[in-house]
Amino acid sequence: MSLLGVTFLKEIMGKIKELTANEILDELRKSVINALHQPGVQNTTRDGMDMALCIYNIDTLELQFAGANNPLWLVRDQVLTEYKADKQPIGFYEENKPFTNNIIQLNKGDAFYIFSDGYADQFGGPKVDEGGKKFKYSRFKELLISIQNEKMPVQHDILLETIEAWRGPLYQVDDILVIGVRV
Repeated sequence: MSLLGVTFLKEIMGKIKELTANEILDELRKSVINALHQPGVQNTTRDGMDMALCIYNIDTLELQFAGANNPLWLVRDQVLTEYKADKQPIGFYEENKPFTNNIIQLNKGDAFYIFSDGYADQFGGPKVDEGGKKFKYSRFKELLISIQNEKMPVQHDILLETIEAWRGPLYQVDDILVIGVRV
């Protein structure tokens, strides 16, 4: 799915230069549905992907965000604001609706994060010998807020060390991707 997604994103970006974040996700969904022959009926395969997509204007500090099940978190002055994703994947879904375009005016010093579900869904913790429990989004939010005064490379190291310590001897259950940008 990832290879299909990247290929289609390159194709979409090559054709049309002035798309908004939500329009890119809408076009990507159409391409994935066509490629996987998902006609839109009840028994269709449910292959798809989750995604957070941003367009950042470095001159105006304007950020466009559209999400397919994956949100964006903005941390400003130690306060985390969540920009929710649409609850639908890139691919066939019974109630496909156009994706929402969020326009966020950023300030210098803000940090925003997009991520896969792997960090929050990782099992581990104090009862690792009993299979552990998920790290969870609430703990992930608290961690990001607590490290806001650190430079981004230090935040990277803290995030990596924290999840490794949490996981302990358990296997990593999913991909883990966290992208953080400081304005």
